[in-house]
Amino acid sequence: MQETIRFVFDDRIVEVGFSDSSIFKPTSTVLTFLRSLPSFKGVKEGCAEGDCGACTVVLAEIGSQGKLVYRTIDSCLVFLPMIHGKQLITVEHLAFYKERHRILHPVQEMLIKTNGSQCGYCTPGVVMSLFGLFKTHQNPSRETIEDFLTGNLCRCTGYQAILEAAQKACSGNGTDHFSQYEPGVIGMLKEITGNTDTFECTKGTQHYLKPFTLTEALRLRKAFPASVIINGSTDVALRQTKKKELLTGIIDLSGVEEMCHYAEDQDAFVLGAGLSLEKVRLFAKERLPALHNILKVFGSLQIRNMATLGGNIGSASPIGDTLPLLIAYKAKIRVCSHGAERTIGIGDFITGYRKIALGDDELITEIIIPKTGPETLVSSYKVSKRRDMDISTVSAAFRIELHKGTISEIILAYGGMAPAPVRAIKTENFLNGKSWSRSTIEDAMSVLDKEFTPISDARAEAGYRNTVAKNLLMKFYLDSN
Repeated sequence: MQETIRFVFDDRIVEVGFSDSSIFKPTSTVLTFLRSLPSFKGVKEGCAEGDCGACTVVLAEIGSQGKLVYRTIDSCLVFLPMIHGKQLITVEHLAFYKERHRILHPVQEMLIKTNGSQCGYCTPGVVMSLFGLFKTHQNPSRETIEDFLTGNLCRCTGYQAILEAAQKACSGNGTDHFSQYEPGVIGMLKEITGNTDTFECTKGTQHYLKPFTLTEALRLRKAFPASVIINGSTDVALRQTKKKELLTGIIDLSGVEEMCHYAEDQDAFVLGAGLSLEKVRLFAKERLPALHNILKVFGSLQIRNMATLGGNIGSASPIGDTLPLLIAYKAKIRVCSHGAERTIGIGDFITGYRKIALGDDELITEIIIPKTGPETLVSSYKVSKRRDMDISTVSAAFRIELHKGTISEIILAYGGMAPAPVRAIKTENFLNGKSWSRSTIEDAMSVLDKEFTPISDARAEAGYRNTVAKNLLMKFYLDSN
């Protein structure tokens, strides 16, 4: 067992332990770590829930091509053991000195030239999002720039200056002073990741485990069935940051690379449960366009870089954005225990409000999405108060197969209408065998109006949800013609 975590920070390998004398516990966030250091105060806590982006930092890790891959994250949601084996980059690292002269990074220089900062509270987070863009995209489109900045709120500058800074700073080839040091960083990261012994820490009543192989993860799952399972922690971390809950037992799967694969054959797409939602979004762009579209409005890039597909399914939220669509796709969930595995349809896997058909010794390992033929149409929709960075009020995913204008199969899956994502079975039965026409849809809307009894809450009244559910069905019809 490893008793400390190690990561590259400030051009060297840093080791952090969690002994009784340490000021940190294993669920201390990266934000807490940085704010404890005297010279790293650029990172800020604005919301402590991944909404504002003031705490944005960049992680670099060795990618599949053997080169460093850079990704922005919200440091307020990431526990320290999750950055084991990665490089942590903050705004303080962007400028460098040459012959006693301080040289700003191109993104910093352009933000100054375009007057992209006023009060400055959000600026370090904005700069780090621009740095992430700089290291991953050359001459990015306006859409890409906006996606990188969606998770950064600025209440006083105005975004046009920041967008202009991004366009100008990222017009080159992405080379900077980090580029020349990448071989050395890769060497240090390989030194850390060469040790695949499980990290284990017990501090007070808290027990934190981080395995690096699937076999070990399954062993730990069986040995500690009451432990909370995390991978991206974008949901679970809120229990600590917002509800002040002490998470006593945690199994952290973020280091299990075997759960981060994707593949396809002639029948299906297979997605590892540990894949980040951003990787899923990119994979789905040409293969599963409805999934790509729903993930475009899933949180922010910082959130998608950490959140996982398996985690979104495992949370079984009634408003989980991917769940209605996975129902429409007829997805299957593969779960494994120590020495056995089984596959369950998504509809049977979610059993109630935040409840799933997962044994105490099992983990979600893969999501299997069957391929559809050219005669099948699948679409997804999300209604929320804001387009970006907002939780669904109502979401829907629809699937239809037509034969000579007649509905031969239809799936209407909704989120936000019941304690769990659910199909509108009565409305489906009404539509099956009927013509795909506006008059048919209008009749079906009357059936749908009585299908659910949604609740009223802070996001919407029950009547509004019913109206939205009906209107989304009509939108699906109009979009299909």
